[in-house]
Amino acid sequence: MAEVVWKPTADVLERSNVVRLMRSHGIADYEELVRRSYEEPEWFWPAAIEDMGLEFSRPWDRVYDDSRGPEWTTWFLGGKVNIARVCVHDWARRTPDAVAAVFVGEDGSRRELTFAAMSDAVTRFAEALVSLGVGEGDAVAIYLPMSPEVAIASHACAHLGAIQVPIFSGFAAPAVATRLQDSDAKVLITASHSFRRGKSIPMRAIADEAAAESPSLERIVEWDRDSGEWDVDLGPGELEPLEVDSEHPYLLTYTSGTTGKPKGVVHVQGGFLVSIAREVAYQADGHSGDVILFATDMGWIMGPWTVVGGGAMGCSLVFMEGAPDWPKDRLWKLIEQERVTILGCSPTLIRALIPNGDPDGDLSSLRTFVTTGEPWNPGPYRWLFETVGGGRCPIINCSGGTEVGACFLSPVPAVPIKECSLGGPALGMAMDVVDAEGNSVRGEVGELVCRKPFPGMTRGFWRDPERYLDAYWRRFPGVWVHGDWASVDEDGYWFLHGRSDDTMNIAGKRIGPAELESAAVGHPAVQEAAAVGVPHAVKGEVAWIFCVLSPGFDPSDELAAEVSVAVGADLGKAFRPDRVLFVPALPKTRSAKIVRRAVRACALGADPGDLSSVENPEALDVIARVVDGREADRAVEVGER
Repeated sequence: MAEVVWKPTADVLERSNVVRLMRSHGIADYEELVRRSYEEPEWFWPAAIEDMGLEFSRPWDRVYDDSRGPEWTTWFLGGKVNIARVCVHDWARRTPDAVAAVFVGEDGSRRELTFAAMSDAVTRFAEALVSLGVGEGDAVAIYLPMSPEVAIASHACAHLGAIQVPIFSGFAAPAVATRLQDSDAKVLITASHSFRRGKSIPMRAIADEAAAESPSLERIVEWDRDSGEWDVDLGPGELEPLEVDSEHPYLLTYTSGTTGKPKGVVHVQGGFLVSIAREVAYQADGHSGDVILFATDMGWIMGPWTVVGGGAMGCSLVFMEGAPDWPKDRLWKLIEQERVTILGCSPTLIRALIPNGDPDGDLSSLRTFVTTGEPWNPGPYRWLFETVGGGRCPIINCSGGTEVGACFLSPVPAVPIKECSLGGPALGMAMDVVDAEGNSVRGEVGELVCRKPFPGMTRGFWRDPERYLDAYWRRFPGVWVHGDWASVDEDGYWFLHGRSDDTMNIAGKRIGPAELESAAVGHPAVQEAAAVGVPHAVKGEVAWIFCVLSPGFDPSDELAAEVSVAVGADLGKAFRPDRVLFVPALPKTRSAKIVRRAVRACALGADPGDLSSVENPEALDVIARVVDGREADRAVEVGER
């Protein structure tokens, strides 16, 4: 049974934003606040907005409207807002000389921007986009390394009312092109190059290759990584931010599901701002002047979490180019150098850092850890809490998703926290754990669900409303089913136990098996493939790809390496499989669907369960022999090749 490892001190309680909110409304118990937050949304969200100091340029007429059903609930109706104003321009008026952003290059270079300088840069870049024909509602793709420029580009889109499409900076050209094509992006913003692990990444060349396959694209805008200049004329800095409706599209970001095609997740200005600001304010306990460093990328939801949530709270954001573990003590040196107070990371990263030894440096500035990506295991959790944080920094372990636009579960520093737990429901979230029939369960593993809508949830998948409904709402009508296994212990602490669907979580990055399979089948030797996620001691989860070869090809180490390289070339090196295994056939139903759960069970040496729908169950016997080496010539480990 997990132990309570964090108990807030009097100083923590006195400083805590959530305690301030509770006191202002006469609430003595945090659990009561959580309950009221989801039972009384018309009270909670306006109260939180006022407490956080978020300013709508026009007040809303209604907090929410669920007349079309919970799936399509809209929020802050009639209100007008602009995220760029709230996160940058307002702070430029309040604290113009405070540091808004710091860039630390992998080569050791460093520069910083004040809020005044950031506001000016956002406005001038927005004017440059206008000169290129970008207007309200146009899609602008952002393919940049983590740098202040990624925040400038993001806020410039919000300033105009354009829709930003952030793309993971590690993607290869085909994956970039897929997202450009699906979003009908008008402009692509990229960098000349960036650095990772001592190598120069040719981002502009990758962007050019992707652009050649993207007919909607009219212009590529390049940021020169060395000179810091844009290849477009910037404006004079006079354009006022466009105050848009709360439900105006803000962000189109992609996450993979189990059916192959990436899902375009739509977020809106009002709901996204309020939800993300709530997380930084109450869960991370962020204040103006805090220094946030999150080891992430703008292509994943924690990038916007940092830029929007941290910006809304007036925090200073540290943008770290390259890998946090190259050199091996880089993260710790950055914390010491920049006096980081809030560190965001994944359990995968912490597991990877442990073999490098304990941190050597002054980490006394740290106050809070925010972690997400996959479930914790006790050893690394304790190492982060005790060795890195000295037992004085709570681990705010949160879980949600791109589609959630925030998190479902999270503790706050003002409450006790059990080792590896996620505390409980985040503020405003009506969470539950249910069995196969949708009945609430406690003390056992079940499906994580949300019983009520919330401001930060996606407004649907881009041009695919049916897929959105299928993904989350149709299993238990009116209830969001997220696809995570969860449990609640006897003390009321919540834990996650991995995904309940086929989506893989590779080092904290979600990707569907069909994307990996498609990349593998792109190799001429591969006839068909099945990708499954397998637990890994350091990375959390890795991909194994089982391949059926085309006639005329034989299994070999060289061929496995070629297939692995092909997957990496299509999706990016981070998604290269750990193992490529060659098998004569894959288990299928009569309708020709590959039964991935059975393949994964073989990979894990587990019971594959009911195989009554499998037309060729004998294929699993061969797969099991390949996995355990009884047909070693067909099983090839790829690793970091």
